[in-house]
Amino acid sequence: MLLTLSWLVPLVGALLLLLVGNADGRRDGMIRWLALGVSLIAFAVTLGVWAAFDPASAEFQFVERHSWIPQFGIDYFVGIDGISLLLVVLTGFLTPIALLSSWGSIERKVKEFSIFILALEAAMVGVFISLDLFLFYVFWDAMLIPMYFLIGIWGYDRRVYAAIKFMLYTMAGSVLMLVAILGMAYLHSAATGSYTFDLLKLYSLDIAPQTQMWFFLAFTLAFAIKVPLFPFHTWLPDAHVQAPTAGSVILAGVLLKMGTYGLLRFSFPLFPEAAAYFAPWLALLAVIGIIYGALVAMVQPDMKKLVAYSSVSHLGFVVLGICAMNTQGMQGAVYQMLAHGVSTGGLFLMVGMLSDRRHTRLIAEFGGLKTVMPQFTAAFLIMTLASIGLPGLNGFVGEFLIMLGAFRWAPAFAVAAGLGVILSAVYMLWMFQRVFYGPVTHEANETLTDLQPREWAGVLPLCAMALVMGVFPTIFLKPMEASVDALVLRMQATQTVQVEIPVDRRPDDERRLTTVTERVARR
Repeated sequence: MLLTLSWLVPLVGALLLLLVGNADGRRDGMIRWLALGVSLIAFAVTLGVWAAFDPASAEFQFVERHSWIPQFGIDYFVGIDGISLLLVVLTGFLTPIALLSSWGSIERKVKEFSIFILALEAAMVGVFISLDLFLFYVFWDAMLIPMYFLIGIWGYDRRVYAAIKFMLYTMAGSVLMLVAILGMAYLHSAATGSYTFDLLKLYSLDIAPQTQMWFFLAFTLAFAIKVPLFPFHTWLPDAHVQAPTAGSVILAGVLLKMGTYGLLRFSFPLFPEAAAYFAPWLALLAVIGIIYGALVAMVQPDMKKLVAYSSVSHLGFVVLGICAMNTQGMQGAVYQMLAHGVSTGGLFLMVGMLSDRRHTRLIAEFGGLKTVMPQFTAAFLIMTLASIGLPGLNGFVGEFLIMLGAFRWAPAFAVAAGLGVILSAVYMLWMFQRVFYGPVTHEANETLTDLQPREWAGVLPLCAMALVMGVFPTIFLKPMEASVDALVLRMQATQTVQVEIPVDRRPDDERRLTTVTERVARR
């Protein structure tokens, strides 16, 4: 029941807010506190799931199954393993912070804004816990609606354009994925006589290699757009720049992880032979995205756009780790998903704070903020160093494991990706130097206020998490270890290996050996 509560609590909270009358100045405060309280309860539920989770087991836990549309084998079927557990907790962790970030910046339609944030949280959690492909698709498409309105109503000047672009890109990939999901159910029906969307049953479905190729491409295109993987990334900078601060925090912190999660949960384990074939090509796109995103970020005049392009670069590392298909690469990919959610979410949060104070995000409009806002500068520095992967902070652990896994698989990709690590330090530190050091070049900056208590409530947990993840990575690596090992073994079990088998024995006991290709099933 805990998993159902993890998405039902925010959804019920959103429905309760509908009962509140039209907001005025007095009701706005009550709505903000109610939404924040609901999100904290939802976070507490996710922590309860983590506390009761058995890290030694690779099986899905807290499984709930109820018949939904039995004619087509569709169930309400949810469960989590070590991979989805941490992403559910990340969602619960970032939602209250996103609501806090909107406290002073969202002044109109506060009730509607809070409803969409809570509804978005419910849909995001649903994506991570779904073990029925039809249910997964319902949650996957459901989360588009609140994000569309968050960008389109509370965004900046070009918000409608950005919202429509976000919707069209994501829907285009989703339609292809839906076709592939229906195709999987049809294949199961042809093989067994009954339809099913049960992910665990579909894992064991024997699919012809050629068919795997097409299904893999359909699923992976939807996930590549969501990541976003180069060259499907063009919607992301517009969405980030135009979204309100809360939308950017959730978009960077959680929504982008749905793409990489989809690769881990669906594309690679469902179609392992196709995954092995396409992995080098995906890795190539990931490395291009790593370098391209870093180079474009380096020339951005807008801080928010710079951080947006840094996401393209950093998530390329996640895809590279998945493509390595070994334990180090995949553990690093999951860890980097969490680390990116914390550090980049924190950067968007603090860029939003500067934007609220100065109503501009242009780097040239700042300078010398270290003397005016010392506390803010210290927190921003922690997030900056976490983003570039400084040892002792969260970004280092994930990138190190990914590079290790990639080097074991394809050293050339690891070497090329290493250039992205260097470039990330260049553009992030250069941005930090221009914004916070030197003389105060604009009079408007001389009177800026430092972090307020409410702002500390959002910034401090992010800074603390960046430090905890960097110093004590085992806390987060241990729950995912068994699940990642099982995933790697599953994919390796279908790979073809070359073995020597004696096919003839001559009288003089001389053997003629012939090399044959044999599929080894090590399940």
